[in-house]
Amino acid sequence: MTRLAIGTSLFGHGLVRLQKLDKFGHGMAALFQHSILPQPLILAFGYCLPFVEFGIGLLTLTGLWTRQAAVAGALLMILLIFGSTTVEQWDGISTQLIHLAFFVGLLIFVDRYDSWSLDLALRRQ
Repeated sequence: MTRLAIGTSLFGHGLVRLQKLDKFGHGMAALFQHSILPQPLILAFGYCLPFVEFGIGLLTLTGLWTRQAAVAGALLMILLIFGSTTVEQWDGISTQLIHLAFFVGLLIFVDRYDSWSLDLALRRQ
């Protein structure tokens, strides 16, 4: 269930943002205009983030390459936490920390408790 919960969250984040990619990318750049981070980097990250969230979410939901997706998800959360600190957006960090905890839990327990996933189906072949 943990895999499905965190997978759904990231999949949903990416899915809705892909539909408004230009608005999301420029909105992120505007939010971080006073950050120490360079604007071109923020804009590029804003355009890539929905694809990354969608991909990690899809892999996590289906249970394909679960460990790699969990590592990627944890690293993404660390990047988002760092970004949030540069604009003192402290409220967002709590949500990112919760996501990070889910990914860490998934890494710890996926091999022991994964009873339905594409990874498991491929191992059985």
